[in-house]
Amino acid sequence: MPYAMRANFGLSLSTRAVLFDWGTLDDLMEAAQTAEASGYFESIWVGDNLLSKPRVEAIVTLSALAARTEHVRLGTICLASFPLRDPILLALQWASLDVLSKGRTVLSVCNGGSALDGPQFAHELAVMGVASRERVGRVVEGIDILRRLWSEDRVSHNGTYYRFNDVDVLPKPVQQPVPILIAVNPKEEVVDASVTDRILQRVATHADGWQTDATPVETFRHRFDTIRHYAAEQGRDGDQLESCLHLMVNINEDRDRAFHEAATFLSAYYGAGAVSQERAEMWLAYGSPQAVIDKIAAYLDAGCTTPVLRFVSPHPTEQLQRCIDEVLPAFRSQST
Repeated sequence: MPYAMRANFGLSLSTRAVLFDWGTLDDLMEAAQTAEASGYFESIWVGDNLLSKPRVEAIVTLSALAARTEHVRLGTICLASFPLRDPILLALQWASLDVLSKGRTVLSVCNGGSALDGPQFAHELAVMGVASRERVGRVVEGIDILRRLWSEDRVSHNGTYYRFNDVDVLPKPVQQPVPILIAVNPKEEVVDASVTDRILQRVATHADGWQTDATPVETFRHRFDTIRHYAAEQGRDGDQLESCLHLMVNINEDRDRAFHEAATFLSAYYGAGAVSQERAEMWLAYGSPQAVIDKIAAYLDAGCTTPVLRFVSPHPTEQLQRCIDEVLPAFRSQST
């Protein structure tokens, strides 16, 4: 029986895979077209970094996807380079993408890596001239700038990180407003409850939704309920907020083999030791089609509106087709 819950499924494309000779850009375009043609996927997403995790650039890739698709939304998981990008240039680039796609974009932004997260992040920040401690402030200020540049004429801004006068960015986006999500996943073992609370308040105040990954089901439920509560306190409709979960998927009746394939993929993609058995239970939906269905359903029950699936396997095309044939029909009655 179909699950009685609403879900707008997304497909996450592995843009770093091109660097590893695991696929081509044509493969990614074809996957997006297959996903759209299936009728099960409502959105296509790509990741983003500049120097820290090299990959095909996100906005360029989304522009190509805009030309190869017609209906699916196009978004980022997430724009980690947001604190490093000039907001005026980004406003023009994203508005142009929204025009090209006829109003199908969703921009998810995040702080990006801290200098403490590894030497590659410290180097990236140094090269781009951004102090690690500035990242959160640049995200908040940058979101405000984008919203104004996309909706107002002749904008002047005198902030902590950006200052300019009399700027009119044209064209304006087709969407008014363009949805902006904030991607964040504070680790409970590292961040205390008061800091996590401030982070969730930030999402409720500045974003149209929340994006996360590797979050236990009950933690996901609690955090999204908290975000909606804070939004309601500010007079916003919390029920209109999007909750987007990036979920790694490997479909295989042999659960051990599914985990091994996923772990091998993720270790190569993100670095050795990227996934432990404990992390896998949060990050992955793996095993038989029913096991994957049950994992997705648990997050939908916890309030997830947009499960975005990335197939972590040497055979992503086969995985996508299996998902279309054996997993997503379980959600047919409520998918859009």
